[in-house]
Amino acid sequence: MQAVKGSASAHQLQRWIKLLRWDKPSGRLILLIPAGWSLWLAPSAPPDSSLVILMVIGGIAVSGAGCIVNDLWDQRIDRQVARTSQRPLAQGSIQIKTAINLFLLTLLISLIVVVLLPKQSVLITLKLAVVALVPILIYPSSKRWFAFPQALLALCWGFAVLIPWAASETNLNGGLTLFSCWLATLLWTFSFDTVYAMADMDDDKILGLRSSALTLGQHAPLIIAIGYGITGILIAVSAHVSGLGWSFWPFWLISTLGMQRETWILNQALLSKGSELAQKTYGNHFQHQVQLGSLMLLGIIVARSV
Repeated sequence: MQAVKGSASAHQLQRWIKLLRWDKPSGRLILLIPAGWSLWLAPSAPPDSSLVILMVIGGIAVSGAGCIVNDLWDQRIDRQVARTSQRPLAQGSIQIKTAINLFLLTLLISLIVVVLLPKQSVLITLKLAVVALVPILIYPSSKRWFAFPQALLALCWGFAVLIPWAASETNLNGGLTLFSCWLATLLWTFSFDTVYAMADMDDDKILGLRSSALTLGQHAPLIIAIGYGITGILIAVSAHVSGLGWSFWPFWLISTLGMQRETWILNQALLSKGSELAQKTYGNHFQHQVQLGSLMLLGIIVARSV
C-alpha cells in the first residue's frame, strides 16, 4: 500500500515538474543568460556568489510561474496543438486549483529572493518585480489579439537584465552599458522566440492565433538575422563601454557569427520541401541559442577575471 502511495506521489511530482517545465533546462538557462550578462557587465562585477545564487533561484521560480500562467491561458488550445497536447493541464492530469497554488508558491519564492537581497536594493528590485508581473500575466493572452506576441515575451525577458543590475548596483543608472544589454536581450529574445513560434504555424493558422512568425511570413529569416546582428553589435557596445579587455572578443566573434550561421541554416530548412527537417531545425535553433548566449556570457566572465 505504501509503495502504491509512493508511486502516486512520484507521478504527481513529475507532473508538477512538467508543468513548471523544470524538466526542460534549456528554457530556464535562456532566461538566466541575460541575467548573467547584466551581473558581469555591471560596474561592481564580478558579483558576489550569494547574489548569483539568489538570481538563479529567482529566475527559475519566475520562469516556472510564467509557464504556469501560459498553460492556464492555453489549456484548451494546447489540446489541439501537437507540440503541447501532452502538457499536464491540457491532459487534465493536474487540477487548475493545484496549478494556481504552484503559481502562488513560485511567486512566494521570488518574493523571498527579493527580501534576501542586499538591503539597499530590496525596494527597487521589488518595484521592478511587481512591474514585471504585468507583461508576464498578459503575454499568454497576446497570441489572441496581438500580431507580435513575441515582442511582449521579449519585454518580460528584459526584466532579467534590469532586476539583476538593480540588485547589484541598487539603481538603474547604467547608462549605455545597461541600455545596450537590455535592448540586446529584447532583440535576441524576439528573434529566437519567433523561430520557436515557427513550429506551431500550421496549428496557429487553424486555431486563428497570431505570432510574429505568421505575421512576418517569408520575411521572418531576414528579420531574425537582423535581430541577431544588432544583438551582437549592442553587446559589443555594452562590453566596450564597461571596459572589457581583449579576452572577451574571440567569444563575442564566435557567438555573433554562430547566430548568423543558425539563421542561414533556418533559411535553408524553410526552403526545403521536407517539413520534418524544418521542425527539427526549429528545436535545434533554440538549443543552439542557449549555447551561443552562454558562450557570450562566458566571454564576459573571462574578461572580468583577467
